[in-house]
Amino acid sequence: MIVRLKPGREGPVRAGHPWVFSGAIARLEGEEAAGALAQVISADGMRVGTGYLNPRCSITVRLLTWQDEAIDARFIRRRIEAALVLRQATLPPRTTGYRLINGEGDFLPGLVVDVYGDFLVCQFLTAGADRLKPLVVEVLVALLSPQGIYEKSEGSVRHEEGLPNAAGVVWGQEPPSLIAIEENGCRFFVQVQSGQKTGFFLDQRDNRALVGSLARGKHILNGFSYSGGFGIVAAKQGAQRVVSVDSSATALHLARQNWHGNDLSRTVGECIQADMFSYLRETAEIFDVIVLDPPPFIRRRQDVRSGVKGYKEINLQALRLLPPGGFLFSFSCSQHLSAQDFLQTVLFAAADARRRVQLLQHLGPGPDHPVNLAHGEGSYLKGVWLRVGD
Repeated sequence: MIVRLKPGREGPVRAGHPWVFSGAIARLEGEEAAGALAQVISADGMRVGTGYLNPRCSITVRLLTWQDEAIDARFIRRRIEAALVLRQATLPPRTTGYRLINGEGDFLPGLVVDVYGDFLVCQFLTAGADRLKPLVVEVLVALLSPQGIYEKSEGSVRHEEGLPNAAGVVWGQEPPSLIAIEENGCRFFVQVQSGQKTGFFLDQRDNRALVGSLARGKHILNGFSYSGGFGIVAAKQGAQRVVSVDSSATALHLARQNWHGNDLSRTVGECIQADMFSYLRETAEIFDVIVLDPPPFIRRRQDVRSGVKGYKEINLQALRLLPPGGFLFSFSCSQHLSAQDFLQTVLFAAADARRRVQLLQHLGPGPDHPVNLAHGEGSYLKGVWLRVGD
């Protein structure tokens, strides 16, 4: 399969961007099968790279390599070995839950692999990644010797690619209902099959550690808490009080299991099932540290305006509940909201709350979630660490 580009449209791809959009393509030559491998050729006949094709998508080609090489088991093994070396070099000791493959960030677009102890969870999000599934599974088994590999391929990207959701064991044993992992000196139970994403928000590991480092003696509000991660790390580091708020009873049940699994005092922690917007507006309690880690308010480009209003509102209300010197950790995982626009939204929230605020640090995921420097779209998680001034 050959993909020929229009004149002058090869620049971003040559610079390392892994996507070829439909508007950059002059014509397709050969079988236009979703997921088929394709060579990308510039208008002057020069080879640009090799990727996989889906003619029904605006992202028509996702590049796997810029070199002249075969996409086979040896290629997949080299990519996964490089990703494994990076994790071994950068992860904290005794970390048994981490992301091994982060799609385009590890030069394997459409593929996500998360490690939870002796089990792996894979997401094959595109037609091309789905075609590579047998090779990926073969290499993962050879390199990591897991007890089992579970597929949890679902979401909007699959739908856009014309693929149904897929879930189930693809190799070895079925994962237990709860898998225990270690992180930052804490023990977390992960629900791979029924939990959000692949079971745990691995991208927040370093940020949980940062909150924990500031927690001793503090009152902590963990908003949109899911299974309690931020609050549990804070409690382990000596927080005086931790309030975890989530709208899901199932998530809070898991948070309580994690709390007890870390031998934390029941008097320190409280789990509250509530809408976070309502909780922030109605509570009169003052906190020293507030964490806001909501689900994406902006899932489609047309949702930007309403999503920005949501981010502004939760930050405004959170800033009202912080004393001078209090810390706010605020995050967005909306891909369609840039880090600069998110920061500006928080700025407007601070202005409306009449609080003077210091920006201490921009935050993002840990090094097990690398981003291809030429692929800014991969920087989905953005956050800020703020301090309320006197």
